[in-house]
Amino acid sequence: MRIAIVTDSTAYLNKEEYNQKGVHFVPLSCIFGTDIYKEEVDITTEAFFEKVALSEQLPTSSQPTVGDFTTLYESLQKDYDAIISIHLSSRISGTYQNAFSVAKSMDGTTIYPFDSGLAGAGLAFQVKEAARLAKQGESVNTIIDRLEELKTITDIYFVVDDVTNLIKGGRISKAAGGVATLLKIKPVLTMRAGEIVPQDKIRTKKKAMKKMETLFEESVRNAHYPIQATIVHAYCEDEARAFMSQLEEKYPTVRFNFSFLGPVVGVHTGQGAIGMSWTKDYMRM
Repeated sequence: MRIAIVTDSTAYLNKEEYNQKGVHFVPLSCIFGTDIYKEEVDITTEAFFEKVALSEQLPTSSQPTVGDFTTLYESLQKDYDAIISIHLSSRISGTYQNAFSVAKSMDGTTIYPFDSGLAGAGLAFQVKEAARLAKQGESVNTIIDRLEELKTITDIYFVVDDVTNLIKGGRISKAAGGVATLLKIKPVLTMRAGEIVPQDKIRTKKKAMKKMETLFEESVRNAHYPIQATIVHAYCEDEARAFMSQLEEKYPTVRFNFSFLGPVVGVHTGQGAIGMSWTKDYMRM
């Protein structure tokens, strides 16, 4: 069976990964006033943050439309018997719901929408593993089972310089975010049950990043399988690469990847956010 793997732009794979792994994506959009830009299509991450710095009003974001999904799915129908469509958490975006709506209405190729419960690097782990299994000729059921497993064993944490955007976008509660703003702390945030929630409240970014490392160290120590990890950043590459270099030296058994947070997630995290996600490394089992 020929299975296509589809995701959305918040997986933040690079062009080489999309091409090599045969993954297709629908872009989400960031909006400045009346101007709409599809991320990774109409605007780069660098251009986005430069535009934010010059803008008096915070941009917003929006999910792919039903038409976006219909166009992509129809283009894949002639070459594939099934489509597995993996998207960022339905608790923070309507992307999965739109994919699900289109999947129910289309004839021909069977479409299997999947709610990753995650975003960014956490979503990317699922997408890349699904693509690997699809290339090996595994069945839809096998791939979906693997995605369900990844959904439960993947950790994701990040630190933002300012929680204002997350509060305004409704991604964290006003109560949790208000305390962080009032006390000028750098909360370590995580995702649980598909939602962004505070993990810890820490005074400085350096200490917050150390907290992420401590959580990571516990997972590496207690895991009964090889670990892979991805470091992500919102337009602060040098700081994030320095962080990853330290981790690579301390944890030589872990396979590290490096990625970024693009415009749509950057709308909410703001510039300067750094995060990490880790999970089972099936390629080394």
